Amino acid sequence: MKPVVSIIMGSTSDLPIMEKAAKLLDEFEIAFEINALSAHRTPTEVESFAHNAKGRGIKVIIAAAGMAAHLPGVIAAMTPLPVIGVPINSTIGGIDALLAIVQMPPGIPVATVGINGALNAAILAVQIMSLGDEAMAARLEEYKKGLAKKIVKANEELAQVKYKFKTN
Repeated sequence: MKPVVSIIMGSTSDLPIMEKAAKLLDEFEIAFEINALSAHRTPTEVESFAHNAKGRGIKVIIAAAGMAAHLPGVIAAMTPLPVIGVPINSTIGGIDALLAIVQMPPGIPVATVGINGALNAAILAVQIMSLGDEAMAARLEEYKKGLAKKIVKANEELAQVKYKFKTN
């Protein structure tokens, strides 16, 4: 099995957040890899990864980083593949990471999800890959229908909650 999605994080301390992406990819039966790389501590390895990802069959890269959060942008600068950035809340509420990832110069886009938004990053990766895979697109459609069903069920449960002045 060869990975088609690569989950990269600046540190293994990001794993509790990034495992949400891993679990969704697993649910969709999409082969993926997870590695820790640092734009600052292992720049040579980051460069090698970025330059070789496409040749290894990777289709989408999900890159998470906190604080200075250069990892997604550095990877995007060195690969033609789509890079999805996940800002990690490690200082000042994650705003520093969000701004570092989203404010890329022209020509070096990084699709950016919300702070700690690993699940949305994985869904976006699936959406990108489903453009060329009808079976995956159908599974994604069912997944989205399941999200709607959860809200319907939540409202049914809320209807059973009683308060003196509740009107529904």
